[in-house]
Amino acid sequence: MPCPPGKARILLKEKKAVVKHRTPFTIQLTYATGEAKQPVPLGMDCGYKHIGLSASTEKEELYASQVQLRTDIPELNSTRKQLRHFRRNRKTRYRAPRFDNRVRPEGWLPPSVENCIGAHLSRVAFVLSILPVTKIVVETASFDIQKIKNPGIDGAAYQQGEQFGFENVREYVLFRDEHTCQHCKGKSKDPVLTVHHLESRKTGGNAPNNLITLCKTCHQALHRGEITLKVTRGKSFRAETCMNVMRKTILERLKEKYPHLEVCETYGYITKHNRRELGLAKTHHADAFCIAGHLNAKQTGEYYLQKQTRKHNRQIHKLTILKGGIRKRNQAPYIVHGFRLFDKVLCKGKEAFIFGRRASGYFDVRELDGTRISASISYKKLKLLEPRRTFLTQRIKKGGAIPPLPKGRGFLADF
Repeated sequence: MPCPPGKARILLKEKKAVVKHRTPFTIQLTYATGEAKQPVPLGMDCGYKHIGLSASTEKEELYASQVQLRTDIPELNSTRKQLRHFRRNRKTRYRAPRFDNRVRPEGWLPPSVENCIGAHLSRVAFVLSILPVTKIVVETASFDIQKIKNPGIDGAAYQQGEQFGFENVREYVLFRDEHTCQHCKGKSKDPVLTVHHLESRKTGGNAPNNLITLCKTCHQALHRGEITLKVTRGKSFRAETCMNVMRKTILERLKEKYPHLEVCETYGYITKHNRRELGLAKTHHADAFCIAGHLNAKQTGEYYLQKQTRKHNRQIHKLTILKGGIRKRNQAPYIVHGFRLFDKVLCKGKEAFIFGRRASGYFDVRELDGTRISASISYKKLKLLEPRRTFLTQRIKKGGAIPPLPKGRGFLADF
């Protein structure tokens, strides 16, 4: 159980405890005690892009965190598949396709969903390593995607979706757009029609709201960069689909991994009611506090913002081929002037992370919420606090929702 900072300093000075974690600062006693432990339920707000965690006793909240997950798994897997395909065609002789008799094991899930589930289990395991959790309460959401698309749907209409009566997606998109180019509206007089992906097929998929009808003339001009479409893709339901797939799996794996703990499920409408009764802001760690169940506990004035990062870039070379068939390496050096990417450092009196390194020794240092401490500072002025980990952690004062980073920085708003 937690203790006051003054007591922790005395225990460390007398060597009755050792430091286990720097963030959050955790000590472990080196001698046995007979102190009783209080019931500590852990509330978890599951999500596709964010996780909210909160552990509390009846009197006070002990731990609160908000985790931002990776969402680049589908794109990376598609890129890897493309690179392998090119490499096999470029470097090997022709081989006839073999009989594909491989069968996916029972319970197989897509890699992106498995990564998301693994992140949930990892964060629960971390909290259990620093607190004597006695109960895990999980809020899982189930989304009716057809109801989201069409609020008035009912009865047999569930079996007749938007593509009902069409042989394939392409035929439906052409019919939806009335077999007319959606850019020139037929002014080019080109009779050949194509179906264009508004968002890359690697990330957007072949959903009808990601497809648009263009004539061949406009399609080629678009890829040459001569024209720009004013249409944007419709709402993506990737997050809702992922939650529908993994909601039960998370519960089952938690029960299997922690048979000595009580693992139960709660629902979003209960969390929403409790949050409104307490007058809390709509954040993931606030939802997790309501999920934990101790609504009269005193909330902590801070929480831990965590961001999941990629462990290693496995793509060895860049795709661009230079003169002489030379391809530049895509991997940065493992260590630059004694620092790795995402190391936590002390910069100008603040704790921040290395987001960019240069061979000249000048680094880009920022906080996890996007605040840039220095765009170019010498490595000699930095002090290493913690080596990089899969989940970067920074202590944040409570005070509302976290502003997202600029586009392309890896922070996305939750669904």
